[in-house]
Amino acid sequence: MYYNPFYYPVVPPMPVYSTYTVNYPIPRMYPPVDTKIFEGSVKSFRLLMAQGSILLDRLGNAAFAQKVMSAAQQGKNAEVDQLIKTIGLKVPVITKFTPTGVNFTLTTQATHQQPVNCCTLTVAMKWGQ
Repeated sequence: MYYNPFYYPVVPPMPVYSTYTVNYPIPRMYPPVDTKIFEGSVKSFRLLMAQGSILLDRLGNAAFAQKVMSAAQQGKNAEVDQLIKTIGLKVPVITKFTPTGVNFTLTTQATHQQPVNCCTLTVAMKWGQ
């Protein structure tokens, strides 16, 4: 009969951890929270939401939507941008379109208080199959 003269366990033994690392996590120190930037971002984003609502209201007009879609279908980027500018939004709008949809990206403008624009609102809509 064959037998193995050396004993090897079938399951390797569990590694031994000290009680401290298992039961007591190391407390982490976090810096104090400053909400001024976040509050400014919330205010700026409310402006973007209001401007986005104005944009959607104007795009809800069938005649205006017809003009935008017709210009986009013909690949006239400048005309689409001009039509969007006629809405009179206070924030810059970047328009990108494909045969199946359109994306309007509204961004905040940089100011002296906030040199980097904080927020972006992207409205993505389908207009084809």
